[in-house]
Amino acid sequence: MKELPILNSNSWQIFPLVEPKPWLIERVGNYAAQLLWQRGLQTESEIQAFLNPSAYTPTGAFAFGEEMIWAIERIKAAREQRHKVAIWGDFDADGITATSVLWDGLGQFFPQGEQLIYFIPNRLTASHGLSVSGIDTLRDCQLIITCDTGSTNLKEIDYLRSLEIDVIITDHHTLPEHRPPVTAIINPRYLSSDHPLFHLSGVAVAYKLIEALYETMPHIPTQPVESLLDLVAIGLVADLVQLSGDCRYLAQKGIEELKKKNRLGVKFLLEACKKEGDRPTDISFGIAPRINSISRIWGDVHKCVEMLTSSDPIQCQALVDLAEEANNQRKALQKKIYNQVLERIINIDLSTSPILVLADANWHGGILGVVAGQIAQEYNRPVILLNIDGDTLRGSARSPQGIDLYSLIKGQEHILTSFGGHPYAAGLSLSIQNLELFKESLIQKFWQQYGTISPKAIAIDLVVTIAELGQELFRELKQLEPHGMGNPAPKLLIKNCRFTNKFNANIKNRRGQKLQYLKSEFKLVDATGSINGHWWEQSIDQVPDHPCDVVLELVDNPRTRTYEVRIIDVAPLADSLPETETYNQIIKLEPFVTKAGLKLSPNLQGEDLWQRLVGVAKYLSRTGQTVTYTQLQNKLGINMPILQLGLKALEVYGWQIQENSEDLRINFPQRQTYPDYNQVPPEVEYFVKFVNEAAFRQSFAPSQV
Repeated sequence: MKELPILNSNSWQIFPLVEPKPWLIERVGNYAAQLLWQRGLQTESEIQAFLNPSAYTPTGAFAFGEEMIWAIERIKAAREQRHKVAIWGDFDADGITATSVLWDGLGQFFPQGEQLIYFIPNRLTASHGLSVSGIDTLRDCQLIITCDTGSTNLKEIDYLRSLEIDVIITDHHTLPEHRPPVTAIINPRYLSSDHPLFHLSGVAVAYKLIEALYETMPHIPTQPVESLLDLVAIGLVADLVQLSGDCRYLAQKGIEELKKKNRLGVKFLLEACKKEGDRPTDISFGIAPRINSISRIWGDVHKCVEMLTSSDPIQCQALVDLAEEANNQRKALQKKIYNQVLERIINIDLSTSPILVLADANWHGGILGVVAGQIAQEYNRPVILLNIDGDTLRGSARSPQGIDLYSLIKGQEHILTSFGGHPYAAGLSLSIQNLELFKESLIQKFWQQYGTISPKAIAIDLVVTIAELGQELFRELKQLEPHGMGNPAPKLLIKNCRFTNKFNANIKNRRGQKLQYLKSEFKLVDATGSINGHWWEQSIDQVPDHPCDVVLELVDNPRTRTYEVRIIDVAPLADSLPETETYNQIIKLEPFVTKAGLKLSPNLQGEDLWQRLVGVAKYLSRTGQTVTYTQLQNKLGINMPILQLGLKALEVYGWQIQENSEDLRINFPQRQTYPDYNQVPPEVEYFVKFVNEAAFRQSFAPSQV
């Protein structure tokens, strides 16, 4: 990937235009070809494998080597000797889905609830990872299998050994200096950084264990291992791992499984958030927040596993309703704490504070991670938010990309009670008397390691106009999904545009109750057209009135069954926005694009409609009959604005349109030959494009794109 030049003072950076090979443009379209080429995908074989999971060769589970062999041997022994097995999970979406994968997967080999049980710590009262108190509740087990946790819990592993309980660790977090004394540890961080399994999240590692078990004892399972892939996709996308290699493959295959909605809990979750399940954003903005909210609000997430694995529709619906309620409470608490954190930041000298460490006794511990993530992105520096509970501080840390938060904190382990995580997210606890020492040590280490606070850089993939934000671009960009680290959602730059029709969205829950969550909605307008959009955490008085350059993403809105833009950043302009005749015409007609009243078959395109209009015009001219606007609209299946565009295009070809208060006469002058319709004037091109866009938006549903 080429180094990006700075575009302006806001640290926007733009990729230079490249010249992809003609075969690639023909294969995926010009926009997608630009992005693939910019992102270093330039050979036919790697592009094919990137776009089509069927063309990718996945890495086998036994690529983990001896550790996987040892794990499978111990699980086989447990089955043969009827040992009791416990799954030890974690309380975030990756950990919950990993627990569910092991519960369903191992459940093919062990009786659930008898020989197989699961345990997940309470987020509000315990930390990530193994704990002595939790282990004491599992003393009757002979084997514990962790997922998404456990790699650095050396003290707890020693305690398990003293109880003669074997441990298999499946995890993806940072490794200890020496291999822990366990039966097996399956962690992709033991692999090289360019290995296709290196970026697996916790749920994907758990899936690989089940995959190896299926391969070893294929005659026992009654359900295909692929039925677990919907859970794998949820955990992978939710945990923000780099979606390359097998991570991308598993996410693609998992989304294929997700949209089948075979899993009742997932089906009801998708219905609750009005998603189809065929896009990664359905996970990141729909399913994952609801799963995470249960632990953030109530701590105990055992019901989450039931929700994702139960086949009882009444139970699943009740648990999804619980998740929906938790998500609504999470939103309100998140907004409250976010505002309180901002009030505290006002009094901080940011030039000397490269890391923000804040604590409060009234902050709900389950919400701190998500708020810290918001603040870290907005202020482009690590953020640690802590809840004060007596003499103990417990909380979450988040970091923007490019700053390894884990390594910064790790050097302070001697003053921490608990600590775990990865470069951009961590959980920790410490004594309140060590807080100031902790902050000073972190800041000192930051200056030594990074030297300066870099301005936030936004990488811009394409410069486009609003007229280009249509079905062609939408379809092309969708080919590159799923997006994530290593393959970010494309950022688009619109120059010289403005916001109109601004209002604060009235966000309600399923019961119709208004939620205190800030979202502005508007139309974004340039000289070529307009499009609906939204901007989270911005009130309408914060949305500029003056002309701007805007960085945005093109997203779908299943509620309105169309697509729109999500604002990423804005830079003001000094000059004014020109208003041309074309601009005014498109702005006037744009509302009819979304609600065009079309009654066309899904396969009928603007070119076909144009030919039908010409055919009707020839018939009326030949017979001398008159027709009403309503009759023409019903005949063609369109509404008045589109019909008027079509009649205007006919006039360009020489057709005479005569009308009175009721009737319409269409005539072509005698003694003239019909024009060559292969010579297409701009008015006809505009009509065809307008109809195609209107038909696409009206019929748009995520599962159909």
